[in-house]
Amino acid sequence: MDRDFRKWGTLVLACLAMLLLAIDLTVLHLAVPALVADLDPSASQVLWIADVYGFALAGLLVTMGNAGDRWGRKRLLLVGAAAFGVASVATAYAPTPESLIAARALLGVAGATIMPSTLSIIRNVFTDPRERSAAVGLWSGVGAAGFAFGPIVGGLLLDRFWWGSVFLVNVPVVALLIGVGAVVLPESRNPRPGRVDPLSVLLSVVGVVAVVYAVKVAAHDGVGQVDVAVAAVAGVVALVVFARRQSGLAEPLIDVRLFRLRAFSASIGATLVAMFASLSLSLLLAQYLQLVLGWSPLQAGLGGLPGGLCAAVGGVLAGSLVRRWGRAAVVALGLGLTAVGFALFAAVLAVDASFWSMLPAMVVYGVGVGFAFAVTNDTVLASVPRERAGAAASISETATEVGGALGIAVLGSVLGAVYRDDVVLPAGVDAAAADSLGATLHVAASLPGEVAAPLVVAARQAFVDGAATSLWVCAGLLVVLAAVAGRALRSVPKVIDEPTDEPTDEPSPVHP
Repeated sequence: MDRDFRKWGTLVLACLAMLLLAIDLTVLHLAVPALVADLDPSASQVLWIADVYGFALAGLLVTMGNAGDRWGRKRLLLVGAAAFGVASVATAYAPTPESLIAARALLGVAGATIMPSTLSIIRNVFTDPRERSAAVGLWSGVGAAGFAFGPIVGGLLLDRFWWGSVFLVNVPVVALLIGVGAVVLPESRNPRPGRVDPLSVLLSVVGVVAVVYAVKVAAHDGVGQVDVAVAAVAGVVALVVFARRQSGLAEPLIDVRLFRLRAFSASIGATLVAMFASLSLSLLLAQYLQLVLGWSPLQAGLGGLPGGLCAAVGGVLAGSLVRRWGRAAVVALGLGLTAVGFALFAAVLAVDASFWSMLPAMVVYGVGVGFAFAVTNDTVLASVPRERAGAAASISETATEVGGALGIAVLGSVLGAVYRDDVVLPAGVDAAAADSLGATLHVAASLPGEVAAPLVVAARQAFVDGAATSLWVCAGLLVVLAAVAGRALRSVPKVIDEPTDEPTDEPSPVHP
């Protein structure tokens, strides 16, 4: 098989796998109302249906990234893809809430094998730094586009079929990935992988899952919950013990010395921030377009498409901009544009805003996120030897999961606090109706018209006010972090060649 064909075919398959995962992360949100009507889960079960995928995915990324380095990245990707297809069928035909939760957990486990494998395979196939940067940029762009396509795919399927169809659509994609991947994908692994430390695996899973759980529950129920505090403390303690244990192991699951490399640590931080912005804005827009402007799920999905497409364009262009301006400038520009996008959204939000007034914000935000994701992912991969690509990719992907959870929690908390302070309920209405705009509109539907109409108007205005405040807060955070990331990456070279040595305690000329 021609070497160039195999190389670019590998990139196509890696992008296809990333597109599959990105769509699956967002498609469930549209299906929740239909599956709730069909399976009648409790409120707690609905939360687990929505969140267990992310828990399993985030908790196992580090372990699976190392598994790929040890046992073969191609093998892990194909096995994970097969498991993802099986779990998709089980999810689609789940007869009870309990079986649906179990199937979603299996989807998360399978997703954890696919995510770091795609990025580490790209790292090992594209050895030329310029080609690698372009490949990672395209991979990042496809992932960003997938987040935008998820609601569209879900809307189209739910208009015609039952809720399980949004998961069955994964099956033909998985079949293509396995069939072509078995022939095209090259195998690669760490020739000196060392032993797996079971306690390190356990500590990493407990630490990441507990932290993500604490953030998600805090976003739903507030930070005052006992289980939030317990999970947060347990997660932080587990991660601290994990880090200290890695420092003393001859063959660590993660070489914590990597975080002493400015290029690596700054890129991980910027990745977390970019995902923080992406998921928080996605959540806000989904509610705003449907609950305030009254758009259908499909219309809302189409409305968010420009941002996803612009993020894809930003990812593709990032490599060429790095060669002109350097990594620090492009990452700082990306985060700065993201901040400008948030500010533009905050300025135009209204109860009767038009799509065209929001379009400039979507374009600016999308391009900024695309720049940031592409450059930071490439820098993380380039900072480690190819043999450790899976471990590095898993750290980057874990940062995206934690960043997404934090984004939803921070923006949701600010939005909820402002909304609850602003909305005024009529006498006799349960105070729980002020928890969210959705809850208020649900109660308003059962009230007399002369009471419901002003309540709906006031509730939508309160949501807009809270959304604007949240967006301004996020814009300010992004400006600060853009400056920090730009400073941290300013001495990192435009082109990072293959590192041949393990990280040391001292900065190197290649990795300042």
